[in-house]
Amino acid sequence: MNILLITADQWRADTLGTHGNRFGLTPNIDAAAAEMTDFLQHYGGAAPCSPARACLYTGLYQMNNRVCRNGSPLAARFDNIALAARRAGYTPTLFGYTDVSPDPTGMAPGDPAITSYEGVLPGFETRVKLPEHERPWLSWLRQQGLELPPGSPAHLPVGTPPGTIGTAPPAYNRDQTQTAFLTDEFIRWLGEQQDETPWFAHVSFLRPHPPFIVPAPYNTLIDSAELGSFARAASAADEAATHPFAEFLLQKTRLKHFVPGGRGRVSKLDDAAFRQIKATYCGMVAEVDAQIGRLFATLKASGDWDDTLIVLTSDHAEMMGDHWQLGKGGYHDASYHLPLLIRDPARPQTHGRQIDVITESVDIFPTLLDAMHTAPKHHPDGRSLLPLLSGKSPTDWRDAAHWEFDFRDVSGQKAETWFGQPSTLLNLAVIREARWKYVHFAALPPLLFDLDADPHCLDNLAESPAHLRTRVEMAEKLLAWRARHLDQTLALQELTPNGVVSAW
Repeated sequence: MNILLITADQWRADTLGTHGNRFGLTPNIDAAAAEMTDFLQHYGGAAPCSPARACLYTGLYQMNNRVCRNGSPLAARFDNIALAARRAGYTPTLFGYTDVSPDPTGMAPGDPAITSYEGVLPGFETRVKLPEHERPWLSWLRQQGLELPPGSPAHLPVGTPPGTIGTAPPAYNRDQTQTAFLTDEFIRWLGEQQDETPWFAHVSFLRPHPPFIVPAPYNTLIDSAELGSFARAASAADEAATHPFAEFLLQKTRLKHFVPGGRGRVSKLDDAAFRQIKATYCGMVAEVDAQIGRLFATLKASGDWDDTLIVLTSDHAEMMGDHWQLGKGGYHDASYHLPLLIRDPARPQTHGRQIDVITESVDIFPTLLDAMHTAPKHHPDGRSLLPLLSGKSPTDWRDAAHWEFDFRDVSGQKAETWFGQPSTLLNLAVIREARWKYVHFAALPPLLFDLDADPHCLDNLAESPAHLRTRVEMAEKLLAWRARHLDQTLALQELTPNGVVSAW
């Protein structure tokens, strides 16, 4: 069977029509969902990009893969989906990027590979690499006649000054986006494949990752006045008062990372600005959906649709105005609740079904290896989703979602200076049940939220005497989760007179 892994960066689950979004942003995905399985409670394992993708590509939680930030190397000793695909006889091919920093052990100090966090996951052949500088795409734009002087950013609005928050589009059109560029590259590559040879492709779209700008007609697709309310406190000051970490984020997050030419703090934006940014983000989601529609149509036209296992997901999500923030990270659901749709032609019994059990990004690795009939080289933390795709309901499935966020700043030391703590203590872990959500910090006060009474997580009950028992129970459950998922790769093996005995 062919395998196609599609990721769209920084993509919120609540933008899907199948998840109740009323604006019709994803008509192509919504239509395809009738032949896919839609996982309603899917959560990422970490943020930002490198930590999130390390969880997805290796099936290991951050506490085991130890990719803490963008730039943290992924140890060469770990298995991953691309290496596993090679063992299964595929030539795994990348379109886009993986944001994996290589293991520098044994590498020369002057090796260019250790000067960027945007390395390629070991095992992949790269058809087209699209890192932050976007040079392959920019060169493609110039070949199409778009005038872009060398070094000129392509994401500036046309007709308004940089930093303006509005509906002004960029110079490139709907058929010239990075998403369209990567889709074109995949379609051309697909036409080169031989019918008898199964293929493995990873199409890694950048959008709807910022900067928040999109061409017509998506720039005016949503009227910002029609957007609902944000999940947040009455003011940024009230939000900052909820916890020292919230204050840190609101003080340090700058608009320039999201709006080309933007200035000042994100938390200083007024409601109208947040609404317009959210409307633009919605347009970006619709733009990605349109290109995914092209991709799906090509698979059907080529005859590959019914021979291809498709996994459609994201690495992490986006705050998008909730809690007065933009970006990803921290402890709020908005950064970690992701889309996950899988189409397995061999298991049509669950096509069109929505599954409400909790799944996590660490489940993608064991699922793909299960589908390829390939054993992992390390003990994964996630579990294969193929039983769920077969209509089974395992009785021992997880009843809580977990994620981690490490806010160390090894090179700049900003967080270390702010909190007066070493890098090793600047991290948090979350356990989220149906009702209770508990956040444990290594060096800051904990958080406890009653999701039934406080779905936006604004009322911290961790210091409430009436909730002390619940806090202890959740802390113990989190500790048990960490103990259960310590690296078992060699711990579940034993040397005996008859050789190695393995329990996994």
